Amino acid sequence: MPLLRTLPWAAVLCLLAACSQQPARPPVPAPAKPPPAEAAPAVPQAAQEKLPDVPLTPQLLYQFLVSEIAGQRGMVGVAEQGYMTMARETGDPRIARRAADIAFFVRNYKDAEEASRIWLKGDPGSLQATQTLVASQLAQNRFAEAEPALRNLLSREGASGFMQLSVLLAKTTDPQGAYQLLQRLAAPYPQMPEAWFALAQAALKAGHPAVAQADLAQADKLRPGWEPVALLHTQMLAARSAPEALAYLNGYLQRYPQAQDIRLVYARLLVAAGRILDARAQFAILARQLPNNGEIAYAAGLLALQTGDLPVAREELGRAAALRFPGKDALAYYLGITEEGLGRPQEALSQYRKVVRGEYLIAARSRMADILAKEGKLDEAKALLHATRPATDAQRIQLIQAQADLLRNAKDYVKLYELLSEGLKRFPDSPELLYDHSMAAEKLDKLGVVETDLRKVIRLQPDNAQAYNALGYTLAEKTDRLKEAAELLDKALSLAPDDPFILDSVGWLNYRQGHLARAREYLERAYKLRADPEIAAHLGEVLWMQGSHQAALDLWKASLQSHPQSEALLQVLKKFNP
Repeated sequence: MPLLRTLPWAAVLCLLAACSQQPARPPVPAPAKPPPAEAAPAVPQAAQEKLPDVPLTPQLLYQFLVSEIAGQRGMVGVAEQGYMTMARETGDPRIARRAADIAFFVRNYKDAEEASRIWLKGDPGSLQATQTLVASQLAQNRFAEAEPALRNLLSREGASGFMQLSVLLAKTTDPQGAYQLLQRLAAPYPQMPEAWFALAQAALKAGHPAVAQADLAQADKLRPGWEPVALLHTQMLAARSAPEALAYLNGYLQRYPQAQDIRLVYARLLVAAGRILDARAQFAILARQLPNNGEIAYAAGLLALQTGDLPVAREELGRAAALRFPGKDALAYYLGITEEGLGRPQEALSQYRKVVRGEYLIAARSRMADILAKEGKLDEAKALLHATRPATDAQRIQLIQAQADLLRNAKDYVKLYELLSEGLKRFPDSPELLYDHSMAAEKLDKLGVVETDLRKVIRLQPDNAQAYNALGYTLAEKTDRLKEAAELLDKALSLAPDDPFILDSVGWLNYRQGHLARAREYLERAYKLRADPEIAAHLGEVLWMQGSHQAALDLWKASLQSHPQSEALLQVLKKFNP
Protein backbone atom coordinates (compact mmCIF):
# COMPACT_ATOMS: atom_id res chain seq x y z
CA MET A 1 0.00 0.00 0.00
CA PRO A 2 1.97 3.03 -1.20
CA LEU A 3 1.97 6.16 0.94
CA LEU A 4 0.04 8.88 -0.84
CA ARG A 5 -1.17 12.25 0.30
CA THR A 6 -4.37 12.67 -1.65
CA LEU A 7 -5.10 15.87 -3.55
CA PRO A 8 -7.44 18.33 -1.80
CA TRP A 9 -10.63 17.35 -3.62
CA ALA A 10 -12.60 19.74 -1.49
CA ALA A 11 -11.19 22.48 -3.70
CA VAL A 12 -12.47 20.72 -6.79
CA LEU A 13 -15.87 20.17 -5.27
CA CYS A 14 -16.21 23.79 -4.28
CA LEU A 15 -15.12 24.85 -7.71
CA LEU A 16 -17.70 22.64 -9.37
CA ALA A 17 -20.38 23.83 -7.01
CA ALA A 18 -19.55 27.41 -7.96
CA CYS A 19 -19.82 26.48 -11.63
CA SER A 20 -23.26 24.92 -11.14
CA GLN A 21 -26.34 26.88 -12.03
CA GLN A 22 -27.61 28.73 -8.98
CA PRO A 23 -30.85 30.67 -8.58
CA ALA A 24 -30.68 34.36 -7.85
CA ARG A 25 -30.82 35.22 -4.19
CA PRO A 26 -31.80 38.28 -2.20
CA PRO A 27 -29.22 40.32 -0.28
CA VAL A 28 -27.78 38.36 2.63
CA PRO A 29 -27.06 40.45 5.72
CA ALA A 30 -23.44 40.59 6.79
CA PRO A 31 -22.10 41.81 10.10
CA ALA A 32 -19.77 44.51 8.87
CA LYS A 33 -20.92 46.97 6.20
CA PRO A 34 -24.12 47.73 4.33
CA PRO A 35 -24.22 47.56 0.53
CA PRO A 36 -22.25 50.42 -1.03
CA ALA A 37 -24.14 53.45 -2.20
CA GLU A 38 -24.91 53.26 -5.90
CA ALA A 39 -25.15 56.02 -8.39
CA ALA A 40 -28.68 57.45 -8.48
CA PRO A 41 -30.73 55.32 -10.89
CA ALA A 42 -32.09 56.80 -14.04
CA VAL A 43 -35.54 58.23 -13.36
CA PRO A 44 -38.15 58.47 -16.14
CA GLN A 45 -38.96 62.01 -17.25
CA ALA A 46 -42.50 61.85 -15.82
CA ALA A 47 -41.13 60.73 -12.48
CA GLN A 48 -38.46 63.44 -12.53
CA GLU A 49 -41.18 66.07 -12.87
CA LYS A 50 -42.82 64.68 -9.69
CA LEU A 51 -39.63 64.50 -7.59
CA PRO A 52 -39.98 66.58 -4.44
CA ASP A 53 -38.09 69.85 -4.41
CA VAL A 54 -35.63 69.06 -1.62
CA PRO A 55 -33.10 71.81 -0.85
CA LEU A 56 -29.68 70.50 0.10
CA THR A 57 -29.52 72.12 3.51
CA PRO A 58 -26.45 71.88 5.74
CA GLN A 59 -28.48 69.67 8.10
CA LEU A 60 -29.44 67.26 5.28
CA LEU A 61 -25.88 67.12 3.97
CA TYR A 62 -24.58 66.49 7.49
CA GLN A 63 -27.11 63.68 8.06
CA PHE A 64 -26.20 62.10 4.73
CA LEU A 65 -22.46 62.14 5.52
CA VAL A 66 -23.00 60.79 9.04
CA SER A 67 -25.12 57.93 7.70
CA GLU A 68 -22.64 56.94 5.00
CA ILE A 69 -19.61 57.13 7.30
CA ALA A 70 -21.48 55.10 9.95
CA GLY A 71 -22.22 52.42 7.37
CA GLN A 72 -18.62 52.28 6.21
CA ARG A 73 -17.46 51.85 9.81
CA GLY A 74 -19.84 48.98 10.46
CA MET A 75 -22.37 51.03 12.45
CA VAL A 76 -25.15 49.81 10.20
CA GLY A 77 -27.99 50.54 12.60
CA VAL A 78 -27.00 54.21 12.76
CA ALA A 79 -26.82 54.36 8.96
CA GLU A 80 -30.25 52.74 8.60
CA GLN A 81 -31.93 55.13 11.05
CA GLY A 82 -30.26 58.11 9.40
CA TYR A 83 -31.53 57.20 5.96
CA MET A 84 -35.01 56.42 7.27
CA THR A 85 -35.19 59.86 8.87
CA MET A 86 -34.12 61.51 5.60
CA ALA A 87 -36.61 59.44 3.58
CA ARG A 88 -39.49 60.42 5.87
CA GLU A 89 -38.53 64.09 5.85
CA THR A 90 -37.84 64.47 2.12
CA GLY A 91 -40.06 61.87 0.43
CA ASP A 92 -37.31 61.59 -2.19
CA PRO A 93 -37.53 58.14 -3.88
CA ARG A 94 -33.78 57.99 -4.33
CA ILE A 95 -33.15 58.41 -0.61
CA ALA A 96 -36.00 56.03 0.16
CA ARG A 97 -34.42 53.42 -2.10
CA ARG A 98 -31.17 53.63 -0.16
CA ALA A 99 -33.07 53.45 3.13
CA ALA A 100 -34.97 50.36 1.95
CA ASP A 101 -31.77 48.63 0.81
CA ILE A 102 -30.03 49.17 4.16
CA ALA A 103 -33.13 48.29 6.21
CA PHE A 104 -33.50 45.04 4.29
CA PHE A 105 -29.80 44.41 4.76
CA VAL A 106 -30.09 44.65 8.56
CA ARG A 107 -33.36 42.63 8.48
CA ASN A 108 -35.46 45.52 9.73
CA TYR A 109 -38.30 44.53 7.44
CA LYS A 110 -40.77 46.95 9.00
CA ASP A 111 -38.56 49.92 8.07
CA ALA A 112 -37.84 48.34 4.67
CA GLU A 113 -41.58 48.22 4.01
CA GLU A 114 -42.07 51.84 5.06
CA ALA A 115 -39.15 53.02 2.93
CA SER A 116 -40.48 51.04 -0.04
CA ARG A 117 -43.83 52.78 0.23
CA ILE A 118 -42.12 56.18 0.22
CA TRP A 119 -40.07 55.02 -2.76
CA LEU A 120 -43.21 53.90 -4.63
CA LYS A 121 -45.02 57.14 -3.83
CA GLY A 122 -42.22 59.07 -5.53
CA ASP A 123 -41.75 56.54 -8.35
CA PRO A 124 -45.04 54.63 -8.77
CA GLY A 125 -43.88 52.57 -11.75
CA SER A 126 -40.73 51.17 -10.12
CA LEU A 127 -40.67 47.37 -10.35
CA GLN A 128 -37.74 47.20 -7.94
CA ALA A 129 -39.62 49.24 -5.34
CA THR A 130 -42.61 46.90 -5.69
CA GLN A 131 -40.38 43.86 -5.28
CA THR A 132 -38.73 45.31 -2.18
CA LEU A 133 -42.12 46.13 -0.66
CA VAL A 134 -43.43 42.65 -1.34
CA ALA A 135 -40.24 40.99 -0.07
CA SER A 136 -40.51 43.01 3.16
CA GLN A 137 -44.11 41.91 3.66
CA LEU A 138 -43.29 38.28 2.92
CA ALA A 139 -40.38 38.39 5.36
CA GLN A 140 -42.97 39.31 8.00
CA ASN A 141 -45.23 36.43 6.84
CA ARG A 142 -47.93 38.89 5.79
CA PHE A 143 -48.97 36.89 2.75
CA ALA A 144 -52.46 38.34 2.31
CA GLU A 145 -51.10 41.88 2.08
CA ALA A 146 -48.42 40.84 -0.42
CA GLU A 147 -50.75 38.80 -2.60
CA PRO A 148 -52.32 41.63 -4.68
CA ALA A 149 -48.93 43.05 -5.58
CA LEU A 150 -47.67 39.57 -6.45
CA ARG A 151 -50.67 38.98 -8.72
CA ASN A 152 -49.92 42.27 -10.42
CA LEU A 153 -46.25 41.31 -10.74
CA LEU A 154 -47.15 37.98 -12.34
CA SER A 155 -49.56 39.59 -14.77
CA ARG A 156 -46.80 41.99 -15.83
CA GLU A 157 -43.82 39.65 -15.79
CA GLY A 158 -45.41 36.31 -16.62
CA ALA A 159 -43.01 33.36 -16.52
CA SER A 160 -40.07 35.42 -15.23
CA GLY A 161 -42.26 36.56 -12.34
CA PHE A 162 -42.60 32.99 -11.10
CA MET A 163 -38.84 32.54 -11.32
CA GLN A 164 -38.47 35.60 -9.04
CA LEU A 165 -40.81 34.21 -6.43
CA SER A 166 -38.18 31.97 -4.83
CA VAL A 167 -36.09 35.11 -4.24
CA LEU A 168 -39.02 37.06 -2.82
CA LEU A 169 -40.00 34.17 -0.53
CA ALA A 170 -36.49 33.48 0.71
CA LYS A 171 -36.90 35.41 3.96
CA THR A 172 -40.21 33.97 5.09
CA THR A 173 -40.23 31.88 8.25
CA ASP A 174 -43.57 30.27 7.40
CA PRO A 175 -42.93 27.84 4.53
CA GLN A 176 -46.45 26.39 4.82
CA GLY A 177 -48.01 29.82 4.38
CA ALA A 178 -45.68 30.52 1.47
CA TYR A 179 -46.70 27.28 -0.22
CA GLN A 180 -50.41 28.04 0.19
CA LEU A 181 -49.82 31.52 -1.25
CA LEU A 182 -48.07 30.01 -4.27
CA GLN A 183 -50.92 27.58 -4.81
CA ARG A 184 -53.31 30.52 -5.10
CA LEU A 185 -50.97 32.50 -7.34
CA ALA A 186 -50.23 29.58 -9.68
CA ALA A 187 -53.85 28.49 -10.12
CA PRO A 188 -54.52 30.78 -13.14
CA TYR A 189 -51.42 29.47 -14.97
CA PRO A 190 -51.88 25.70 -15.40
CA GLN A 191 -49.94 25.62 -18.69
CA MET A 192 -46.92 27.57 -17.46
CA PRO A 193 -43.94 25.33 -16.48
CA GLU A 194 -42.41 28.14 -14.40
CA ALA A 195 -45.53 28.12 -12.20
CA TRP A 196 -45.21 24.39 -11.54
CA PHE A 197 -41.48 24.78 -10.87
CA ALA A 198 -42.12 27.53 -8.31
CA LEU A 199 -44.76 25.31 -6.70
CA ALA A 200 -42.26 22.45 -6.48
CA GLN A 201 -39.69 24.67 -4.78
CA ALA A 202 -42.24 25.89 -2.25
CA ALA A 203 -43.60 22.38 -1.61
CA LEU A 204 -40.10 21.04 -0.99
CA LYS A 205 -39.31 23.85 1.44
CA ALA A 206 -42.62 23.20 3.21
CA GLY A 207 -41.69 19.55 3.71
CA HIS A 208 -43.84 17.96 1.00
CA PRO A 209 -41.33 16.08 -1.20
CA ALA A 210 -43.94 13.85 -2.86
CA VAL A 211 -45.98 16.90 -3.87
CA ALA A 212 -42.82 18.64 -5.07
CA GLN A 213 -41.99 15.61 -7.19
CA ALA A 214 -45.44 15.65 -8.80
CA ASP A 215 -45.16 19.39 -9.50
CA LEU A 216 -41.75 18.86 -11.10
CA ALA A 217 -43.16 16.09 -13.27
CA GLN A 218 -45.85 18.48 -14.52
CA ALA A 219 -43.24 21.15 -15.28
CA ASP A 220 -41.17 18.59 -17.17
CA LYS A 221 -44.23 17.50 -19.13
CA LEU A 222 -44.86 21.08 -20.23
CA ARG A 223 -41.19 21.76 -21.03
CA PRO A 224 -39.28 18.47 -21.47
CA GLY A 225 -35.63 18.59 -20.48
CA TRP A 226 -35.78 22.00 -18.79
CA GLU A 227 -32.54 22.23 -16.79
CA PRO A 228 -33.89 23.94 -13.63
CA VAL A 229 -36.31 21.03 -13.22
CA ALA A 230 -33.50 18.52 -13.67
CA LEU A 231 -31.31 20.33 -11.13
CA LEU A 232 -34.03 20.44 -8.48
CA HIS A 233 -34.89 16.79 -9.13
CA THR A 234 -31.21 15.90 -8.73
CA GLN A 235 -31.08 17.80 -5.45
CA MET A 236 -34.01 15.80 -4.15
CA LEU A 237 -32.55 12.49 -5.28
CA ALA A 238 -29.08 13.25 -3.88
CA ALA A 239 -30.59 13.95 -0.45
CA ARG A 240 -31.96 10.41 -0.50
CA SER A 241 -29.45 8.40 -2.55
CA ALA A 242 -26.32 9.53 -4.39
CA PRO A 243 -26.41 6.50 -6.76
CA GLU A 244 -29.99 7.36 -7.74
CA ALA A 245 -28.99 10.95 -8.46
CA LEU A 246 -26.03 9.79 -10.56
CA ALA A 247 -28.18 7.34 -12.53
CA TYR A 248 -30.75 10.07 -13.21
CA LEU A 249 -28.11 12.55 -14.40
CA ASN A 250 -26.49 9.94 -16.63
CA GLY A 251 -29.83 9.24 -18.29
CA TYR A 252 -30.59 12.95 -18.64
CA LEU A 253 -27.26 13.61 -20.36
CA GLN A 254 -27.87 10.76 -22.77
CA ARG A 255 -30.96 12.66 -23.93
CA TYR A 256 -29.54 16.20 -23.65
CA PRO A 257 -25.76 16.02 -24.16
CA GLN A 258 -25.39 19.82 -24.47
CA ALA A 259 -26.72 20.52 -20.95
CA GLN A 260 -23.50 21.93 -19.54
CA ASP A 261 -24.81 22.93 -16.11
CA ILE A 262 -26.18 19.44 -15.62
CA ARG A 263 -22.89 17.91 -16.72
CA LEU A 264 -21.02 20.05 -14.19
CA VAL A 265 -23.29 18.83 -11.41
CA TYR A 266 -22.83 15.26 -12.62
CA ALA A 267 -19.05 15.66 -12.58
CA ARG A 268 -19.16 17.12 -9.07
CA LEU A 269 -21.22 14.22 -7.75
CA LEU A 270 -18.91 11.71 -9.45
CA VAL A 271 -15.89 13.26 -7.74
CA ALA A 272 -17.73 13.21 -4.40
CA ALA A 273 -18.51 9.53 -4.96
CA GLY A 274 -14.84 8.77 -5.66
CA ARG A 275 -15.54 7.80 -9.29
CA ILE A 276 -12.55 9.70 -10.60
CA LEU A 277 -12.30 8.03 -14.00
CA ASP A 278 -15.96 8.69 -14.75
CA ALA A 279 -15.62 12.27 -13.59
CA ARG A 280 -12.61 12.75 -15.82
CA ALA A 281 -14.56 11.50 -18.82
CA GLN A 282 -17.21 14.13 -18.14
CA PHE A 283 -14.58 16.84 -17.92
CA ALA A 284 -13.14 15.78 -21.24
CA ILE A 285 -16.56 16.50 -22.75
CA LEU A 286 -16.86 19.80 -20.88
CA ALA A 287 -13.41 20.88 -22.00
CA ARG A 288 -14.48 20.43 -25.60
CA GLN A 289 -17.77 22.23 -25.02
CA LEU A 290 -16.21 25.10 -23.03
CA PRO A 291 -12.67 25.57 -24.39
CA ASN A 292 -12.33 29.06 -22.89
CA ASN A 293 -13.40 28.19 -19.35
CA GLY A 294 -10.42 28.32 -16.98
CA GLU A 295 -12.25 26.62 -14.11
CA ILE A 296 -13.07 23.62 -16.29
CA ALA A 297 -9.49 23.40 -17.55
CA TYR A 298 -8.17 23.55 -13.98
CA ALA A 299 -10.49 20.83 -12.69
CA ALA A 300 -9.75 18.65 -15.74
CA GLY A 301 -6.04 19.09 -15.06
CA LEU A 302 -6.42 18.01 -11.43
CA LEU A 303 -8.34 14.91 -12.42
CA ALA A 304 -5.73 14.02 -15.03
CA LEU A 305 -3.03 14.50 -12.39
CA GLN A 306 -4.89 12.26 -9.94
CA THR A 307 -5.14 9.49 -12.51
CA GLY A 308 -1.47 9.82 -13.50
CA ASP A 309 -1.99 11.24 -17.01
CA LEU A 310 0.72 13.86 -16.64
CA PRO A 311 0.92 15.14 -20.24
CA VAL A 312 -2.80 15.86 -20.22
CA ALA A 313 -2.50 17.39 -16.74
CA ARG A 314 0.21 19.77 -17.95
CA GLU A 315 -1.83 20.65 -21.03
CA GLU A 316 -5.02 21.39 -19.10
CA LEU A 317 -3.33 23.24 -16.24
CA GLY A 318 -1.31 25.24 -18.74
CA ARG A 319 -4.52 26.11 -20.54
CA ALA A 320 -6.01 27.25 -17.23
CA ALA A 321 -2.99 29.50 -16.72
CA ALA A 322 -3.36 30.94 -20.22
CA LEU A 323 -7.02 31.62 -19.45
CA ARG A 324 -5.95 33.47 -16.28
CA PHE A 325 -7.47 31.10 -13.77
CA PRO A 326 -7.68 33.18 -10.56
CA GLY A 327 -6.19 30.57 -8.19
CA LYS A 328 -2.58 31.32 -9.12
CA ASP A 329 -0.99 29.65 -6.09
CA ALA A 330 -2.96 26.42 -6.53
CA LEU A 331 -2.25 26.41 -10.25
CA ALA A 332 1.50 26.90 -9.76
CA TYR A 333 1.58 24.18 -7.11
CA TYR A 334 -0.14 21.56 -9.25
CA LEU A 335 1.85 22.52 -12.31
CA GLY A 336 4.94 21.95 -10.17
CA ILE A 337 3.72 18.47 -9.21
CA THR A 338 3.06 17.74 -12.87
CA GLU A 339 6.51 18.88 -13.96
CA GLU A 340 8.05 16.78 -11.20
CA GLY A 341 6.18 13.74 -12.38
CA LEU A 342 7.40 14.35 -15.92
CA GLY A 343 11.00 14.32 -14.71
CA ARG A 344 11.57 18.10 -15.03
CA PRO A 345 12.74 19.14 -11.54
CA GLN A 346 14.00 22.59 -12.49
CA GLU A 347 10.71 23.48 -14.16
CA ALA A 348 8.95 22.18 -11.04
CA LEU A 349 11.10 24.38 -8.79
CA SER A 350 10.26 27.35 -10.98
CA GLN A 351 6.56 26.72 -10.44
CA TYR A 352 6.89 26.13 -6.68
CA ARG A 353 8.80 29.39 -6.22
CA LYS A 354 5.71 31.25 -7.43
CA VAL A 355 3.90 30.19 -4.26
CA VAL A 356 4.93 32.73 -1.64
CA ARG A 357 1.99 32.71 0.76
CA GLY A 358 -1.37 31.14 1.47
CA GLU A 359 -2.59 27.60 1.92
CA TYR A 360 -0.22 26.07 -0.65
CA LEU A 361 2.95 27.62 0.79
CA ILE A 362 4.04 24.73 3.03
CA ALA A 363 3.15 22.10 0.45
CA ALA A 364 5.20 23.93 -2.19
CA ARG A 365 8.16 24.34 0.18
CA SER A 366 7.96 20.66 1.03
CA ARG A 367 8.16 19.74 -2.65
CA MET A 368 11.07 22.11 -3.16
CA ALA A 369 12.90 20.58 -0.20
CA ASP A 370 12.35 17.11 -1.61
CA ILE A 371 13.82 18.09 -4.98
CA LEU A 372 16.82 19.70 -3.30
CA ALA A 373 17.40 16.61 -1.15
CA LYS A 374 17.31 14.39 -4.24
CA GLU A 375 19.97 16.62 -5.79
CA GLY A 376 22.20 16.01 -2.77
CA LYS A 377 21.44 19.39 -1.20
CA LEU A 378 20.00 18.06 2.06
CA ASP A 379 21.31 20.93 4.19
CA GLU A 380 19.80 23.46 1.79
CA ALA A 381 16.50 21.56 1.94
CA LYS A 382 16.50 21.60 5.75
CA ALA A 383 17.36 25.30 5.77
CA LEU A 384 14.50 26.06 3.40
CA LEU A 385 11.99 24.39 5.71
CA HIS A 386 13.56 25.93 8.81
CA ALA A 387 13.16 29.41 7.28
CA THR A 388 9.50 28.81 6.41
CA ARG A 389 7.09 30.56 8.74
CA PRO A 390 3.69 28.88 9.08
CA ALA A 391 0.75 31.16 9.76
CA THR A 392 -1.74 28.69 11.27
CA ASP A 393 -1.79 25.43 13.23
CA ALA A 394 -2.76 23.65 10.02
CA GLN A 395 0.41 24.96 8.39
CA ARG A 396 2.49 24.06 11.46
CA ILE A 397 1.28 20.49 11.09
CA GLN A 398 2.10 20.60 7.38
CA LEU A 399 5.60 21.83 8.19
CA ILE A 400 6.18 18.91 10.59
CA GLN A 401 5.04 16.60 7.79
CA ALA A 402 7.45 18.26 5.36
CA GLN A 403 10.35 17.78 7.77
CA ALA A 404 9.22 14.19 8.23
CA ASP A 405 9.29 13.63 4.48
CA LEU A 406 12.99 14.51 4.37
CA LEU A 407 13.76 11.97 7.10
CA ARG A 408 11.57 9.33 5.45
CA ASN A 409 13.28 9.77 2.10
CA ALA A 410 16.64 9.55 3.85
CA LYS A 411 15.39 6.28 5.45
CA ASP A 412 16.15 7.65 8.92
CA TYR A 413 13.13 5.97 10.44
CA VAL A 414 14.20 6.35 14.07
CA LYS A 415 14.46 10.16 13.82
CA LEU A 416 11.32 10.20 11.73
CA TYR A 417 9.40 8.38 14.47
CA GLU A 418 10.83 10.72 17.13
CA LEU A 419 9.94 13.85 15.15
CA LEU A 420 6.34 12.73 14.64
CA SER A 421 6.02 11.62 18.27
CA GLU A 422 7.06 15.13 19.34
CA GLY A 423 4.59 16.61 16.88
CA LEU A 424 1.77 14.54 18.36
CA LYS A 425 2.55 15.92 21.82
CA ARG A 426 1.61 19.34 20.48
CA PHE A 427 -1.18 18.20 18.17
CA PRO A 428 -2.49 14.91 19.64
CA ASP A 429 -5.68 14.89 17.57
CA SER A 430 -4.14 15.64 14.20
CA PRO A 431 -5.29 12.90 11.79
CA GLU A 432 -2.42 13.81 9.44
CA LEU A 433 0.29 13.37 12.08
CA LEU A 434 -1.35 10.24 13.45
CA TYR A 435 -1.39 8.70 9.97
CA ASP A 436 2.26 9.59 9.30
CA HIS A 437 3.23 8.39 12.78
CA SER A 438 1.57 5.05 12.06
CA MET A 439 3.55 4.69 8.83
CA ALA A 440 6.79 5.46 10.68
CA ALA A 441 5.87 2.94 13.37
CA GLU A 442 5.29 0.31 10.68
CA LYS A 443 8.85 0.76 9.46
CA LEU A 444 10.06 -0.01 13.00
CA ASP A 445 7.69 -3.00 13.35
CA LYS A 446 5.70 -1.24 16.09
CA LEU A 447 2.43 -2.83 14.95
CA GLY A 448 0.62 -1.97 18.16
CA VAL A 449 1.35 1.71 17.59
CA VAL A 450 0.26 1.39 13.95
CA GLU A 451 -3.12 0.00 14.94
CA THR A 452 -3.64 2.48 17.80
CA ASP A 453 -2.84 5.46 15.58
CA LEU A 454 -5.00 4.37 12.66
CA ARG A 455 -7.98 3.44 14.80
CA LYS A 456 -7.81 6.90 16.35
CA VAL A 457 -7.75 8.43 12.85
CA ILE A 458 -10.87 6.42 12.01
CA ARG A 459 -12.59 7.68 15.19
CA LEU A 460 -11.69 11.26 14.30
CA GLN A 461 -12.54 10.86 10.59
CA PRO A 462 -15.01 8.01 10.05
CA ASP A 463 -14.95 8.60 6.27
CA ASN A 464 -11.16 8.56 5.90
CA ALA A 465 -10.73 5.89 3.23
CA GLN A 466 -6.93 5.94 3.47
CA ALA A 467 -6.99 5.14 7.19
CA TYR A 468 -9.17 2.07 6.64
CA ASN A 469 -6.92 1.12 3.75
CA ALA A 470 -3.69 1.50 5.71
CA LEU A 471 -4.91 -0.54 8.67
CA GLY A 472 -6.49 -3.19 6.46
CA TYR A 473 -3.32 -3.56 4.40
CA THR A 474 -1.14 -3.74 7.51
CA LEU A 475 -3.27 -6.51 9.00
CA ALA A 476 -3.26 -8.37 5.68
CA GLU A 477 0.50 -8.05 5.24
CA LYS A 478 1.79 -8.40 8.80
CA THR A 479 -0.75 -10.62 10.58
CA ASP A 480 -3.16 -13.50 10.07
CA ARG A 481 -6.17 -11.30 10.94
CA LEU A 482 -7.41 -11.48 7.37
CA LYS A 483 -11.11 -11.30 8.26
CA GLU A 484 -10.59 -7.96 10.02
CA ALA A 485 -8.46 -6.79 7.12
CA ALA A 486 -11.25 -7.65 4.68
CA GLU A 487 -13.82 -5.67 6.68
CA LEU A 488 -11.56 -2.62 6.78
CA LEU A 489 -10.71 -2.79 3.09
CA ASP A 490 -14.36 -3.29 2.12
CA LYS A 491 -15.12 -0.06 3.97
CA ALA A 492 -12.23 1.73 2.24
CA LEU A 493 -13.40 0.51 -1.15
CA SER A 494 -16.96 1.66 -0.49
CA LEU A 495 -15.64 5.15 0.29
CA ALA A 496 -13.30 5.36 -2.73
CA PRO A 497 -14.07 2.64 -5.29
CA ASP A 498 -11.60 3.89 -7.92
CA ASP A 499 -8.64 4.56 -5.65
CA PRO A 500 -5.70 2.59 -7.12
CA PHE A 501 -3.99 2.08 -3.76
CA ILE A 502 -7.12 0.70 -2.14
CA LEU A 503 -7.59 -1.62 -5.11
CA ASP A 504 -3.96 -2.68 -4.66
CA SER A 505 -4.60 -3.49 -1.00
CA VAL A 506 -7.72 -5.50 -1.82
CA GLY A 507 -5.77 -7.38 -4.49
CA TRP A 508 -3.00 -8.14 -2.03
CA LEU A 509 -5.49 -9.36 0.56
CA ASN A 510 -6.95 -11.76 -2.02
CA TYR A 511 -3.41 -12.96 -2.77
CA ARG A 512 -2.83 -13.63 0.93
CA GLN A 513 -6.14 -15.52 1.01
CA GLY A 514 -5.06 -17.65 -1.96
CA HIS A 515 -7.53 -16.17 -4.46
CA LEU A 516 -5.03 -15.59 -7.26
CA ALA A 517 -7.45 -14.89 -10.10
CA ARG A 518 -9.36 -12.33 -8.05
CA ALA A 519 -6.11 -10.80 -6.79
CA ARG A 520 -4.87 -10.40 -10.35
CA GLU A 521 -8.14 -8.72 -11.37
CA TYR A 522 -7.90 -6.08 -8.66
CA LEU A 523 -4.17 -5.49 -9.15
CA GLU A 524 -4.45 -5.11 -12.92
CA ARG A 525 -7.21 -2.60 -12.41
CA ALA A 526 -5.09 -0.72 -9.87
CA TYR A 527 -2.03 -0.71 -12.13
CA LYS A 528 -4.10 0.57 -15.04
CA LEU A 529 -5.20 3.49 -12.89
CA ARG A 530 -1.69 4.23 -11.60
CA ALA A 531 1.58 2.61 -12.65
CA ASP A 532 3.02 2.68 -9.14
CA PRO A 533 6.10 0.50 -8.43
CA GLU A 534 4.58 -1.15 -5.36
CA ILE A 535 1.46 -2.07 -7.32
CA ALA A 536 3.78 -3.46 -10.02
CA ALA A 537 5.61 -5.50 -7.38
CA HIS A 538 2.36 -6.99 -6.12
CA LEU A 539 0.92 -7.68 -9.56
CA GLY A 540 4.16 -9.30 -10.68
CA GLU A 541 4.18 -11.58 -7.66
CA VAL A 542 0.66 -12.77 -8.45
CA LEU A 543 1.63 -13.35 -12.10
CA TRP A 544 4.67 -15.32 -10.97
CA MET A 545 2.61 -17.50 -8.65
CA GLN A 546 0.22 -18.19 -11.55
CA GLY A 547 3.19 -19.46 -13.56
CA SER A 548 3.59 -16.38 -15.80
CA HIS A 549 7.23 -15.89 -14.87
CA GLN A 550 8.30 -13.97 -17.95
CA ALA A 551 5.33 -11.62 -17.73
CA ALA A 552 6.20 -10.92 -14.10
CA LEU A 553 9.86 -10.25 -14.92
CA ASP A 554 8.94 -7.96 -17.81
CA LEU A 555 6.60 -5.98 -15.57
CA TRP A 556 9.15 -5.63 -12.78
CA LYS A 557 11.95 -4.59 -15.07
CA ALA A 558 9.77 -2.06 -16.91
CA SER A 559 8.69 -0.51 -13.62
CA LEU A 560 12.26 -0.54 -12.31
CA GLN A 561 13.42 1.55 -15.26
CA SER A 562 11.27 4.47 -14.10
CA HIS A 563 11.61 3.71 -10.37
CA PRO A 564 15.17 2.40 -9.92
CA GLN A 565 15.22 3.00 -6.15
CA SER A 566 11.92 1.29 -5.35
CA GLU A 567 12.39 -0.96 -2.32
CA ALA A 568 9.31 -2.99 -3.20
CA LEU A 569 10.60 -3.80 -6.68
CA LEU A 570 14.13 -4.58 -5.52
CA GLN A 571 12.85 -6.89 -2.80
CA VAL A 572 10.47 -8.80 -5.07
CA LEU A 573 13.17 -9.23 -7.72
CA LYS A 574 15.56 -10.54 -5.09
CA LYS A 575 12.87 -12.90 -3.80
CA PHE A 576 11.92 -14.47 -7.13
CA ASN A 577 14.90 -13.82 -9.41
CA PRO A 578 18.03 -13.68 -7.24
